[in-house]
Amino acid sequence: VHLAESGGDLVQPGGSLRLSCAGSGFAFSSYVMRWYRQAPGKERELVARVTSAGGYTDYADSVKGRFTISRDNAKNTLYLQMNNLTPEDTAVYYCNIRVVGDDYWGQGTQVTVSS
Repeated sequence: VHLAESGGDLVQPGGSLRLSCAGSGFAFSSYVMRWYRQAPGKERELVARVTSAGGYTDYADSVKGRFTISRDNAKNTLYLQMNNLTPEDTAVYYCNIRVVGDDYWGQGTQVTVSS
């Protein structure tokens, strides 16, 4: 299993970013996929998840209405569109799958929201 996040950057408050997560080594289209984030000094938190075919999504309250999770199973890629970013969104963002109870993570991508 290999997950590789990309797209993190420094952005001003109110700005937008799109994160990507490329998956390989597993049947990408068969799994629920998740985005987590971890801010300095805080625990890792679930941001959003999407079902295997992309038909159902849910979000942490803190990002509802601003973030959109999606996936392209033909490209084995997971996305997170982030709009109206605030400094509280600053964190390392990770994609995740859970296979038979084991969690797999990418290396993470840094998102910094600052003026």
